[in-house]
Amino acid sequence: MTIIRLGIIGCGSMASDNHSQGLLELAQTMKVTATCDLILEQAQNLAAKLGDVIAVKDFQDLLPHVDAVLIALPHDLHYEVGIACLKAGKHVLMEKPMANTEAQCIELMETAEKANLTLMSAYPVRFWPIIRKMKEIVDAKTYGEVFQMSVWTEQLTIPPEGHWIRSAARLGGGQFFSHGCHYVDLLLWFLGEPIKGAHFGSNLGVPWMEKEGTSNVVIEFADGVMGYHMGTWGARGTRLGYSVHIHLTKGMLEYHRGEGKLYLHTQMSEERANQDTSSVTEILMEEKDSGKQTQFEIQHFLDCILNGDKPFTDAHSTLQGLRVIWKLYEAEEDNTVADLRGLGLAIAASKSIS
Repeated sequence: MTIIRLGIIGCGSMASDNHSQGLLELAQTMKVTATCDLILEQAQNLAAKLGDVIAVKDFQDLLPHVDAVLIALPHDLHYEVGIACLKAGKHVLMEKPMANTEAQCIELMETAEKANLTLMSAYPVRFWPIIRKMKEIVDAKTYGEVFQMSVWTEQLTIPPEGHWIRSAARLGGGQFFSHGCHYVDLLLWFLGEPIKGAHFGSNLGVPWMEKEGTSNVVIEFADGVMGYHMGTWGARGTRLGYSVHIHLTKGMLEYHRGEGKLYLHTQMSEERANQDTSSVTEILMEEKDSGKQTQFEIQHFLDCILNGDKPFTDAHSTLQGLRVIWKLYEAEEDNTVADLRGLGLAIAASKSIS
């Protein structure tokens, strides 16, 4: 069996805390052979977790030892390092977002395609088993037609003073761009073509963020289906945590990430001015593990390399999601509703956009 040599570029919390366990579970398909970070101690610490791994400060020193890389760097470095890795003939799994501008995303995509290399965005949510089960149920219309999907992500994220995440230029925006991109991607995957939408963001309660630290977005999809995401990095308490609700004409699916359970709610009482919201609840599925569960996306990345398949979260679908966010940001500045039609059309038609 072919064993893919993987290098990790950027050994901060995303790689060391969220990816390391998943990487250890994939030993039959891949081996991490090198880690890289400007803070060499961070690269060495991750290398020690993974065992028998070279640790370097300069990513160029990593390239001779790997077939593919996972890039988990500040967002403003994604393009520069990603292009260099692709030009060196390495497959790239890019932590979200792919890059901070459309022009950079397009160049990354075209470079990968010309070299017949795999370029994949790290959107782990699409690969979580419960999320995939929800998509299966929605597509099969097991409980009727979907008409509303809502996502809540409430957390307290306070980067240290001077951290790159506080900077709108380095982050590429605010909480919506950095974190909400996961859930815009999810809404597009579940609900199809977006028609119009609006975004409202604020750093009230989250003053450490240069741009918004709390975000609310509403998107209308084809046939009147509605999508919503509320995210904050300023939560001081939460009941929802990370939750996904999908309303269907014959029931409601609820994924409660904190509990690791997928619930089905049916037979709701008809409200007659008494605010009765009782219904029948059953558990459809329970998670076996928690955390980011990045092993599923990494395994898919490896499979795409080995089989020459198109990644499930490829550059084309990733760019559509980022275009939606950029359009919503523009409309917010102009106090208008964003026209979101046509953003998934041919990439070449919009090369002038940056």
